[in-house]
Amino acid sequence: MLTALLIFLALGCVAGILAGLLGVGGGLVLVAALAWLLPGMGVPKEAAMHAALASSLASIVLTAAASARAHASRGSVLWPTVAWMVPGLLIGGWLGSGLAVRVDDSVLRWIVAGYCFLAAAQLTFGGSRGAGDPTLPAPTGAAMTAAGVGIGAVSAVVGIGGGSMTVPLLVWRGIAPVRAVGTSSACGVAIGLASAVGYALHAPAGALPAHAIGYVYLPAAIGVAAASVLAAPFGMRLAHRLSGDTLKRVFAGFLALVGTSLVLGG
Repeated sequence: MLTALLIFLALGCVAGILAGLLGVGGGLVLVAALAWLLPGMGVPKEAAMHAALASSLASIVLTAAASARAHASRGSVLWPTVAWMVPGLLIGGWLGSGLAVRVDDSVLRWIVAGYCFLAAAQLTFGGSRGAGDPTLPAPTGAAMTAAGVGIGAVSAVVGIGGGSMTVPLLVWRGIAPVRAVGTSSACGVAIGLASAVGYALHAPAGALPAHAIGYVYLPAAIGVAAASVLAAPFGMRLAHRLSGDTLKRVFAGFLALVGTSLVLGG
């Protein structure tokens, strides 16, 4: 168990830095790593993917909160946008987790792998983000709530905090990239909370052995979250200092490898 905890802490450091730096990808890395690790820790293989998704999303609550707090300290969170998106994100996260628990493990692997490839393509071919217009008002309204439903549902199914969808949406609306990442982090708290609760309550009785609530494997969720809270501010500081084009492309290649590992691991 000590070795497992150290592994979860290391994963949390990676997830926290990615959450603060790119606003994308930390959850996908966690899901792939946990899907590979959990069967060796007593989680039934046929439930490993569900447990990986649920545990990743549970840890994202604190990871995203730490990242959002760090960004908010620099004025990089658009709270009016968050307020409009949160109701949709909560509904979407709950519905998405309810759907995912009814999907076979092998099908979930293909879905998450496919999303890894899409995220990699977005990072590679999406082009450089513009500087944004600081005079534009924060995006609000029913359209943002509706977008939240879709983002929350997809995020719950693939085990992420939604940054790969929320950030491009906000940049498209004219928001500066660093503020889009900060706002996305705050939205990730709602996604992780609704989705994790959904995976806990929608799971069949006895879905996992000891140390679990529904599909949420507590040692993984707690270990990852504890480290990510400490690591997220470092990612945020890097986000304010680095030009991320090269880093995005390197990470895109890594996501492609993650997707491939999920396919081969199935």
